Amino acid sequence: MSDILKGLSPERVFFYFEAISAVPRGSGNTKAISDFCMDFAETHGLEAKQDAWNNVLIKKPASPGYEDHPPVILQGHLDMVCEKEPASSHDFLKDGLSLFVDGDWIGAKDTTLGGDDGIAAAMGLALLEDEALLHPPLEVLLTTDEETGMYGAAGLDPAWIEGRTLLNLDSEAEGILTVSCAGGARCELTLPLSRVSLKGGVKRVVADGLQGGHSGTEINKGRLNANRVLAEFLLTLPSFRIVSIEGGLKDNAIPRSASALIASDADLPALAAAFVEKNRTASDPGLAIRVEDAPDEIAAFTAADSRKACAFLTALPSGVQAMSREIEGLVETSLNLGILRSDRDGLLASFSVRSSVNRSKDILLETLASIAADFEGSSSTRGHYPAWEYKKDSRLRRVMIETWKKKTGREPVVEAIHAGLECGLFAAKLPGLDAVSIGPDMRDIHTTRERLSIPSVKRTYEYVREILASL
Repeated sequence: MSDILKGLSPERVFFYFEAISAVPRGSGNTKAISDFCMDFAETHGLEAKQDAWNNVLIKKPASPGYEDHPPVILQGHLDMVCEKEPASSHDFLKDGLSLFVDGDWIGAKDTTLGGDDGIAAAMGLALLEDEALLHPPLEVLLTTDEETGMYGAAGLDPAWIEGRTLLNLDSEAEGILTVSCAGGARCELTLPLSRVSLKGGVKRVVADGLQGGHSGTEINKGRLNANRVLAEFLLTLPSFRIVSIEGGLKDNAIPRSASALIASDADLPALAAAFVEKNRTASDPGLAIRVEDAPDEIAAFTAADSRKACAFLTALPSGVQAMSREIEGLVETSLNLGILRSDRDGLLASFSVRSSVNRSKDILLETLASIAADFEGSSSTRGHYPAWEYKKDSRLRRVMIETWKKKTGREPVVEAIHAGLECGLFAAKLPGLDAVSIGPDMRDIHTTRERLSIPSVKRTYEYVREILASL
């Protein structure tokens, strides 16, 4: 392990964040990081459990004087979203992250940083070894595959857990106490298409230069979806045939770039320039459509099916579908076309669907299935997780508000969010659960611009220590 973060404070938090960042831990590839946490527990003589999902629970007895206090769960997830710049050779299956410090911010060279949610694991481990900490019995719960459907939390055996007070460390804005979140699901649509032989030159068309971002926390910012932009552009062509089309890596990341190999006799550069001029927005001023040379191909979808595929993609709903009537400014229902792929037989489109109203989520999933059927395609869903409902009487929230006011002299922001958190799953598994989510400042999570604030980590860590001492 390098010492890029050496000298930063809190020292042990950043020590563990750097150690965690050296372990590949994309969703679905969490055994190594799970074992790392188990090794930590063994080294420190702490009770720990690991399950088939690679979830880890580490327990620490109460500090003197807190033995009769109810146990507290500190929770985050071990996996990260793996995005990288197109030219990067980084291999997320075997390479650790290349961290750097830029002023008050930490980033990773050409990749996502994994501050979401490596910082929770780093704080949890640092708290477990902090002998000066005043605290009730602690249960540090680190789950897996949160980013792809919260599968670790869904598979967790609730009999593991004694506590009914949960402090989730998976938020990205200091001073905000999150107390409710949307539920969601993944929806995959498939569209069968026919191929025939191809004659003539092939071009690569790339839609990029977009902001992207988290499909929960940033879906309301009006950012363009590269998959949809590319389909809209192709429909402006008088004729075209698609050899292949792809965009996006994760359901829950708004795609920044998408590309297609096509055969077309149209004046692509001129049409691309006109499209960009018409469709560039204030939220995505960097929109670009590039046309590049590409090797010849021997087969493509028929002209009719190529147009059908793009018509299908643009017929599907996208982005914010409804705003909350109860909470001003809160997105109630949305969806994001996060992954687009073609194969020999057709098209795959994968959506992240979110809503704080379960029936609205179901209606949106039904709408996607209906549109797919209209185009002679099919639909499947997976990774359902429930909404986390607001708890009117919360001791944890009261303690956290009072602690924040004493610490800063200000009232914290208490809010609901549109992004999904594992708290909803835990609330369903642990009757009577009292949960709040917090975290340090982060920017542009789920993108290669992801940054973690150093001073905010310090303040948040100190805040958590004071909360535990007050519980």
